[in-house]
Amino acid sequence: MRHISLLLLLSLCVVSCGNKEARQQTEELPDIFPNYINVTVPCNIAPLNFMIKNAHEIMAEIELPTGEHKVFGSGKYVDIPLKEWQDILRLSRGKDIEIIVSQWDDKHPEGIKYKPFTIHISEDEIDPWVAYRLIPPGYENFKDMGIYERQLTSFEQEPIIVNKQNNKGCLNCHSFANYNPKNFMFHARGKNGGTVICHNGKIEKREIKKDMIMSATYNYWHPSSDYIAFTANITRQSFYGHSRDKIEVYDMSSDLFIYDVNNGKIIIDERFNDSINWETFPSFTPDGKTLYFCTAKAVRMPMEFAKLRYSIVRTSFNAGGTLGETIDTVYSASAQGGSALTPRISPDGKYMMFALADCGAFHIHHKEADLKMVNLETGEMIPTDVLNTDDVESYHSWSSNGKWVIFSSKRVDTRYTRLFVTHWDGKAFTKPFMIPAKNPENDIRLLYSYNIPEFIKQPVEISKDKIADLFQ
Repeated sequence: MRHISLLLLLSLCVVSCGNKEARQQTEELPDIFPNYINVTVPCNIAPLNFMIKNAHEIMAEIELPTGEHKVFGSGKYVDIPLKEWQDILRLSRGKDIEIIVSQWDDKHPEGIKYKPFTIHISEDEIDPWVAYRLIPPGYENFKDMGIYERQLTSFEQEPIIVNKQNNKGCLNCHSFANYNPKNFMFHARGKNGGTVICHNGKIEKREIKKDMIMSATYNYWHPSSDYIAFTANITRQSFYGHSRDKIEVYDMSSDLFIYDVNNGKIIIDERFNDSINWETFPSFTPDGKTLYFCTAKAVRMPMEFAKLRYSIVRTSFNAGGTLGETIDTVYSASAQGGSALTPRISPDGKYMMFALADCGAFHIHHKEADLKMVNLETGEMIPTDVLNTDDVESYHSWSSNGKWVIFSSKRVDTRYTRLFVTHWDGKAFTKPFMIPAKNPENDIRLLYSYNIPEFIKQPVEISKDKIADLFQ
C-alpha cells in the first residue's frame, strides 16, 4: 500500500512539478477563445483547445469526475493530445469536468490563476463529419473557394472540391440525402459548369434548368435520394450607400420544382411557377411525406425590397414526385412578422428551426437575423435566445440523432461566419460552442467564411480527381 501511495505521489509530481504555479488568484473567469466556459459538448468531440489573447503562456488543469487531475499547456494555447482527450471524454461521459486556467503575460509576469469553470460532457454523440464551403467575403471574384469535409472527432479537414479544379468558377449549394455522402450534389458555375450529382456512388454532371433563363438553385434531397426539390432563382446583388448591412442579395423571380434523379426529369406544378408568388429554400421532412418551403408575394425589386417577407408553408409529397392539393401555413410573415427562411425539420419530425430577419431572402448579410424554432405539434414557439446574438445567425442543420444543431454566426468579429454547435435535450438548447481547432489562433487569422454546414455520417468516398475531371 505504501508502495502504491509513493507511485501516486510521483505521478502527480510529473504532472504538476513540470508546470509553473501562478502567484496570483482571481475570482474572475478567464477570457478564453473559443469561449468554452460552461458549455455542453458531445462525448466524441475533438479536443477543446483554447487560447487567451496576448498571453505568453497558458495552462489548464482539468479535474475529472474520478478525481484525477490532468495538466495541459505551457505554450501560447492549450493543446490537448487527442488520445488523452479521448480518455477524458470516456471517463467523463454524462458528467462535468472542471477546468482551472492560469496565464502569464506582461501584466502578470508571475502568473494569475482564474476562477474554475465546468464543461459538461454529454452522453449524446455527434455525427463525426460536417461538410461546408469556405469562401472569402468577396462579392464578384471567386478566386479561391471550395467545399470541404471536416472530421468533428479530430481536426482533419479535406477538400471535396476546390474551384481551381472547375476553372475558378463558383461552387455552391451542396447538399446530402439523409446524411449519406454517397448521395450528394453541388452546383458549379462558370466554364463547363453544371449540377454535379452523386447518386448511389455514381457521379455525373447534369444541366438542370427550368427554362433557358432560370437554373436550379436552392435544393433539398428527398430522404429516399430519388428526388430533389429545387427552386429556380434569378438572383442579383446590390450595395448600400448608408446601412449597417453592406450588401443585399435578392431574387428577381423564383419558382419551385421537383427533379426526378433516376429519370432526369423535371416535375412542374403550375401553382408554384407563376409571377404572383416567389418560392425558395425547400426542405423535406425526415419521413419524406411533406415538403416545406418559403413563399412571398412578388414585389418590385429592388425598389420595394423592404416589403419582401417570406412565410413558411408545407404540402404533402406523393409517389411520383407530385405535391398535395392542401397548402398549410406554418409561419406567417404577415401575422407573426419578419421574413422566415431555411426551414429545417428535426429528425423526430416534431420541430422546425428557421432563420428570421426583417425582410428579404438572404439572411447571412442581415445583422438582425436570428434562429427561431416552432413545435410543429402545438404551434408553440420554442425559446432560442441562448443561440442568438446582436449579429448574424443564419444557416443551420440538425444532427442525425436530433441532439445537436450546427449553425453559422458572425458573432466573433462581425465579418466572417464561423460554425457553432448547440445541444438540444428536447426541452432547451445549451450555450453554443465554436467547433474546435488545433490552433485557435488560426481561426482568428482565417480570412474565409464557413458556409452551409451539413452533417454527414462518413467522408465523401468519391475520388476528388474524378470530381475534377467533370470540368475538363
